[in-house]
Amino acid sequence: MPDHGDIHELLRMLTSRKVPVMAAMGYVKTLQEQGLRSVQQIAQAPLSALEAAIPDSRVARSLYSACRLHIKSAPKRAAAEEAGEGASAPDAKRARLEPHKRDLDYGTMSAEELETALALPLERDEDAIRQTTVVTNRAPLVLAFAVEILRFTMPAQPPSSRLSLGQAVVSANSRSKAVSIGIDRHPPAACKEQIPDGQPKVSVLGRQVAVLKRGGYTWKSAAEEAPSTTTSTTPAAAVQETVGKGKDVAAETGTRTWTASQKLSSKGSTFIAHTADLTSPSLRTSLMKGLMSDKPDLETATHNVWALRCSYGNSPLVQEASSDDGETGAGNFLLGIMREAHITNTLVILTRWYGGVMLGPDRWRLMRECVNDALSARRRTCTITGEEALWGLDLDNKTPSPTTIGMPIHRPEGARNYLLRSFASAALSDRDGGDGRREGKKTLVALQDEKQANLGRLLGALRLLFESWAGVLSRDELDRRAWSWYVAVRPDVEAGPSGWGAKGELPLSKILDLRRR
Repeated sequence: MPDHGDIHELLRMLTSRKVPVMAAMGYVKTLQEQGLRSVQQIAQAPLSALEAAIPDSRVARSLYSACRLHIKSAPKRAAAEEAGEGASAPDAKRARLEPHKRDLDYGTMSAEELETALALPLERDEDAIRQTTVVTNRAPLVLAFAVEILRFTMPAQPPSSRLSLGQAVVSANSRSKAVSIGIDRHPPAACKEQIPDGQPKVSVLGRQVAVLKRGGYTWKSAAEEAPSTTTSTTPAAAVQETVGKGKDVAAETGTRTWTASQKLSSKGSTFIAHTADLTSPSLRTSLMKGLMSDKPDLETATHNVWALRCSYGNSPLVQEASSDDGETGAGNFLLGIMREAHITNTLVILTRWYGGVMLGPDRWRLMRECVNDALSARRRTCTITGEEALWGLDLDNKTPSPTTIGMPIHRPEGARNYLLRSFASAALSDRDGGDGRREGKKTLVALQDEKQANLGRLLGALRLLFESWAGVLSRDELDRRAWSWYVAVRPDVEAGPSGWGAKGELPLSKILDLRRR
């Protein structure tokens, strides 16, 4: 059996040399059939053996060189790791949390390994917290508030999910702030259109963020990591609260009449599709009037093509109707898509704004993509039970990583790195009536350790604050209060574009003073 690590390493070597993933998988399989199952075996084999297995000689030579270099550098890496372990042995009292230099491979890590790799420091000593003043800008402070409040409002979420959801809140908050002060001219509505209808959302610090369910992800330590606070609600009430949230989301979904696809544009023409459940063909007119009143911009479109298929009970007969509205053949085309998917009791409206350039056959592709997207969104469930691990969707990521499959997410290691490097100590001359003397220049390692200690004290202050209120406030109210507490303690910066990204001082004692007495 080949080692999975070797398979991943071979795939990485091939894809980094611009070999398509499918072709790389085929090359690896051929190499395994030739008995070359590991990086070491390939490095020790003659080049002719690789050229016999891989038809492209350029790829074969490149892979051969990469494997030989990998084997040569392995002893150096092992020695460096041993040296690092030896150097850290005297400082075993407090392990340094290093930033991640590259994206973590979630597929090859167990849940425990992933969550351990994303650990954050924590310091609950009140005396140390009160004596600390940090210098930071507002965005990482929002992230710290979000990560800690999620421990109380969504305790089933593992640390990786809290970091991802927190970064989603920071991104959404920064985007709306940039628009409000004139830095970004794109309105938030443009970003909202990227979220497919039916996509689950959760509220963090009072802001709705789109999420992606992490199917099958289980974290055994979730119960141990849950906040150990005494709450005034019974377990049954807590379960009822969780179920109630799911019902609220489900009710919101149930009242949604129309489901929209994402907009597609080509050569000035724009397409969008809407679908709705239909119990009788006679309801089509009222449904379309309701859609046009909710979205008046649809009435300005060049074409509003519609098609419906409706059945009655268990009868095999299906009533069909359609209208081209000037787009020749489009009505029958929509009916064909619905027949292929065996869709009944549904009304589909395809809207097109003509851009002045004829698209030819490509318009059928755009129509099909819009209709399929709307039908898929119709079947998508957006209920969340409260126990499922979630990712925060990265709606601003226009160029995701080549390894990204599906919708891009806010990666937790990036959020963790942001926290680790964002909380420096205030200069002595700037606080406590200092005499103007400054400390000597610190090394980079010392600065990193100082920022890590400050982060631990900040998270400890937030933990103490939220624990003091968790027993008397519901989760929704605690989430709303958390934002008001952030506003009360955030650093003071100039208003407008000049204050964008500016840093200020935050005495951590201000957070402790907000605790319930």
